[in-house]
Amino acid sequence: MAQTITISPVTRIEGHARVTIHLNGDGKVDRSYFAVTQFRGFEKFCEGRMFFEMPLITPRICGICPVTHHLVAAKACDEIIGVNPPKPASMLRELMHMGQFVQSHALHFFYLASPDLLLGFDADPAIRNVVGVIQKYPELAVKGVKLRKYGQQIIERLGDKRVHPNFAVPGGVNKALSVKDRDAILGELDEMIEHTQSGIQIAKNWLEEHRDLAGKCASFKSGYMGLVGKDDALELYDGTLKLTDRDGKLLERFNGDNYLDYIGEHVENWSYLKSTFYKKLGYPDGVYRVGPLARLNVAEKITTPMANEELKSFKAIADGPVEGSLYYHYARLIEALYGLERVKQLLEDPEIMSKDIRAESQAFGKSLSKRVLGTSVPRNVITGHGVGTIEAPRGTVFHDYHCDETGKLTKVNLIIATGHNNWAMSKSAEMVAREFVDGKNLKEGMLNRVEAAIRCYDPCLSCSTHAIGQMPLIIELVDSDGNVIDQIRRD
Repeated sequence: MAQTITISPVTRIEGHARVTIHLNGDGKVDRSYFAVTQFRGFEKFCEGRMFFEMPLITPRICGICPVTHHLVAAKACDEIIGVNPPKPASMLRELMHMGQFVQSHALHFFYLASPDLLLGFDADPAIRNVVGVIQKYPELAVKGVKLRKYGQQIIERLGDKRVHPNFAVPGGVNKALSVKDRDAILGELDEMIEHTQSGIQIAKNWLEEHRDLAGKCASFKSGYMGLVGKDDALELYDGTLKLTDRDGKLLERFNGDNYLDYIGEHVENWSYLKSTFYKKLGYPDGVYRVGPLARLNVAEKITTPMANEELKSFKAIADGPVEGSLYYHYARLIEALYGLERVKQLLEDPEIMSKDIRAESQAFGKSLSKRVLGTSVPRNVITGHGVGTIEAPRGTVFHDYHCDETGKLTKVNLIIATGHNNWAMSKSAEMVAREFVDGKNLKEGMLNRVEAAIRCYDPCLSCSTHAIGQMPLIIELVDSDGNVIDQIRRD
């Protein structure tokens, strides 16, 4: 008799989702679906707001990666008023962005992913968590806590708060860096690099010891997309988008402003989260992945020495793109190392201490940040459209704003990293379910492996979909022929 297994909620991720596994009469997996059960509403209720409010509104999408939304919103606003921030302002924005990457990647690896790697997929769920890691590996846990704290403190020193900072404004930033804060950040940097290298070694050792598992656990061909800089170097704040095919061959290079010429969104009836795809290949042939694994697959080098050496080791794993989803953990830590090295590069550049932190424009002049907080926006400088593009810890993010001549938003489109990876997460869950789930001899560790495949992508579901009030909920029991035999509905 056919059965259905539901994992709800998926644990150790941000947001709410479930996995539904359909078994055939022999207890083998027939199909599996990763369903995001939140509904997206942020785009609609931003309509009618003034464009310059977005750097403070959109970080409320998520408390895990508010800096990403804060900065990408500011980049979109720069385009709306037609200005480029002064170099010191862009450097300070990137410094905050590196703090976000360090804290987010530390959170994911040490708090959310390491329990599976260090304690085992089949460990008792009561201890298979960060508390269990603290109990068994206290020194490592402290390193993870310190690393995350360090990234959060960079954000706080610049934006006054660790979560939902107030720093980037259209045309620049609202505060220069103090010598005291610069020296404090530099003072702890070497220790943080050592902590990150400890995490890298753990990830590399585990992946080497479990090479067979890493090779068959959600390992599949897909396209890859990420920002790159000069000579296809890894870029996280600003650059050109590079999209490759399943074999790593170049498909497109394009500016984020033109993303709609290349990227489409597909809707499945079992999830509120859309799936993106490369328009020229269509869906599902044009699906791709984003985030750490994708960025390292499309990058040819890293501009900091230690991270670049790790990239060489990463590239040696496969002849072509690294396809195993478990390698996201290794790639994530390489990026954290890059983030720390990039912090040093930025802080050792004297220009970052400049007070030239806001762009001048025809309308706003030197008092840009004060003027945009008022009620009047001069019409002769509003372009009516701005697109911000950035790499979040989880992948590429687009903020697309349309406004009228007064600066009031008429349309908002947000494509978030987790949306790009929606197809890949569902594919990963199904592959792992087929490989490990046995309906005749079901064990909790089998289902944890399915969850772990999703956790590789570090999904941020509140970023990609947003609940408004009490959402409708439908639970269906489906037989092996796809017929609904029972249903429970909440309207």
